[in-house]
Amino acid sequence: MMKVTYLGHSGFLVEMDDVIFLFDYYKGELPKMDPGKKLLVFVSHAHYDHYRKEIFSLRKHPGPLCFILSSDVTEKAAPDIVFMKPNEEREILGGRIRTLRSTDEGVAYLLKYGGKTIYHAGDLNWWHWEGETEAYNTAMRRAYQSEINKLQKEKINVAFVPVDPRLGEQYCWGLDCFMKRTDTEKVFPMHFWGSYEVFDRLLLEKCTREYEDRIMRIEREGQSFLLEK
Repeated sequence: MMKVTYLGHSGFLVEMDDVIFLFDYYKGELPKMDPGKKLLVFVSHAHYDHYRKEIFSLRKHPGPLCFILSSDVTEKAAPDIVFMKPNEEREILGGRIRTLRSTDEGVAYLLKYGGKTIYHAGDLNWWHWEGETEAYNTAMRRAYQSEINKLQKEKINVAFVPVDPRLGEQYCWGLDCFMKRTDTEKVFPMHFWGSYEVFDRLLLEKCTREYEDRIMRIEREGQSFLLEK
């Protein structure tokens, strides 16, 4: 079983039998965590809406602990910190962690643990901006698709993928590309800046019809989901 709690924006807490994963936490209230479980804290990049130094207060957690930080995060080296660049792979506290190169800053994470695979995109997204040049948007499309293509052979149980309303009509292009090019059981849209109506909008899109039953609907901060498979 896997329990997923939405903390806000791109922040999620994922709990399994003996481990807790915390992704891109900068806002919202952390639920009480089992002190007997391992804790892995992930930061995809240094932007304020994905990282705050207060995460290091979690060093009081009594169980095994590791902070996995993108290499663009400015923080002093410490025994409990691992910095990861794009296209690296590490074994940490029983988990296999692989990074992809973000199309913005930092990395995306592909995590394998206990027979499950979790993907957190960070800011790896198809950032098609109306005000940018055709050359910029073409380069962005190619960069994003190139990274997502690296996941085509993976069986992903849970994914966290941006759907940013600031992109206008292109807000769902990254999600759509990801879902159609990967084998993903459940996807949690994120990075929607508190605009929960994005979930209604997604279900009206023609492009999401073939995977709409795999989109997890978030309605509030602190909401939890029990995934049995």
